[in-house]
Amino acid sequence: MNETIAIENVTKSFGKKTVLKDIQMSIGEGTIYGFIGPSGAGKTTLVKMIVGMDRPDQGAIDVLGKRMPNLEMLQEIGYMAQSDALYMELTGKENLTFFASLYKLSKKEMKERISYAASLVNLTEDLNKKVSAYSGGMKRRLSLAIALIQNPRILILDEPTVGIDPELRFSIWNELLRLKREERKTIIVTTHVMDEAERCDFVAMVRDGSIIAHGTPQELKDLYQTNSFDEVFLYAGRKDS
Repeated sequence: MNETIAIENVTKSFGKKTVLKDIQMSIGEGTIYGFIGPSGAGKTTLVKMIVGMDRPDQGAIDVLGKRMPNLEMLQEIGYMAQSDALYMELTGKENLTFFASLYKLSKKEMKERISYAASLVNLTEDLNKKVSAYSGGMKRRLSLAIALIQNPRILILDEPTVGIDPELRFSIWNELLRLKREERKTIIVTTHVMDEAERCDFVAMVRDGSIIAHGTPQELKDLYQTNSFDEVFLYAGRKDS
């Protein structure tokens, strides 16, 4: 398995608060890697540094063999943040067109990618509406479409299915599994939804800025001697575990 992301002894602080402590891990091509843990554990800070939005105080992060941050790598990374970063006075299609224009896409590719991404998140019929008229769930779906717009090799999705109905969530996850399997994309997902965590190939449990356990979902259930991944998640939030 080819290594896509290498995280080497990464530490990050904001003021006097240490948010991440000595994180070390490797993520391979064609895998879905889940980060789970309580709010404030450091998951979002870690994914932002993988994207290149911030620098570690110590250690290093390499993506596709390039040290991050690296502007050239933005072509290869699709990122969906927890907070939607959308242009409210533009339509859904105008948002997709704008973000697609930032990448090296031909007019034909741009049209195809906009059609694919909008269809995946079930927004095709709403593309001509202004985003200010979208519901919260529709905005999340548009943010996911934008993350996919340039056909990136790496997808980093921070709580991607919050506010999305179960039927569409199931459809999105089926597509993520297809992208992993058929296109060998590397996908990182932070989630509080345990059935989503169980669909990942590997899961890292993050607590107080440290990775306290990682492995396949079955390995983590075996580690904590439980058949329920909800109980596995509870260990990530317990100070005394």
